[in-house]
Amino acid sequence: MEATQAAPAKQLVQEKWNKRPLIIAGPCSAETEEQVTETAVRLQKTGKVDMMRAGIWKPRTRPGSFEGIGTKGLPWLQKAKQLTGIPVAVEVATAKQVQDALHFDVDVLWIGARTTVNPFSVQEVADALRGVDVPVLIKNPINPDLELWIGAVERVAKAGIKQIGLIHRGFSSYGNAQYRNAPMWHLAIEMKRRNPELMMINDPSHICGRRDILLEVAQEAIDLDYDGLIIESHIDPDKAWSDAKQQVTPERLAEMLDSIRWRKEDVPSAEYHAAMEKMRQQINHLDDELMQILSERMKVAEKIGLYKKQNNITILQTNRWNEILERATAKGDKLGLSKEFITKYFDAVHMESISHQNKVMNEE
Repeated sequence: MEATQAAPAKQLVQEKWNKRPLIIAGPCSAETEEQVTETAVRLQKTGKVDMMRAGIWKPRTRPGSFEGIGTKGLPWLQKAKQLTGIPVAVEVATAKQVQDALHFDVDVLWIGARTTVNPFSVQEVADALRGVDVPVLIKNPINPDLELWIGAVERVAKAGIKQIGLIHRGFSSYGNAQYRNAPMWHLAIEMKRRNPELMMINDPSHICGRRDILLEVAQEAIDLDYDGLIIESHIDPDKAWSDAKQQVTPERLAEMLDSIRWRKEDVPSAEYHAAMEKMRQQINHLDDELMQILSERMKVAEKIGLYKKQNNITILQTNRWNEILERATAKGDKLGLSKEFITKYFDAVHMESISHQNKVMNEE
């Protein structure tokens, strides 16, 4: 009888896992049985949520913060699933947590950012997953290190897990005022480029840290062809026991999802493809010209390096570099290029120039 009941449940999870966009929502933390079940019912009523998430164990940067209700919250999720039919997902960080979650029929597990950053912890979770057929989502590590993210995927895959997805939740960065965790979209895009077969969903809640810009970040993720969203939703966000500022009610979540413009990756039209091919060729030609110009620039930098060597002058000239940056940002502004882009671009050019000059300076 149990096997008969398990098969339809597993089939439902598989259907949800394959759905695009995949929408996962629920409270940052499970707090009480009533809160969990009411959240599940209200999420179900929206008709827009595929899976329910809830934090059972909450790894915190410093002691003293609410660290989750613990294993006693797992039966609440089990009951919520029975009431609504919505599959449930939780974060796990230890072998014991994996075992407890699976014992209470949690459908999907995810590895959090504070775990992904530690290969020993990831390996412990991976070892606990051997022989288990359960989908696993892996969040990017807190710090902007793509290799740690890739390593976590490889460890889980080597444990025999076939269904692996990625969660982009932003990266910790000092001095960032706009976001709780800077999106650093280029890192997520590079991760997707290297692993095109893996589902990539966005976590605007942890990127934003506040609810007023959730829609903006969610839309950007969808515009970048993400496969779905995982958003924190609470029945009374302002009274949430953790991360109150970034949570929204199930009803507000539904409004937000309705406001998103869901886009497709491609359009099966000959006219579209012809127009895109023409513009892509233009991009290719411009890129070739940029590469040629950069090559010429480095040749000039090498001549400068030789002249500095002959006159026993240091490579780095701070005043000259500041002058270049000021001139470039002013020029870029007039051409519609952001200061952030110009700064990153010229930083990269500058480091390449230094590398060329250094080579010249140290040649015998």
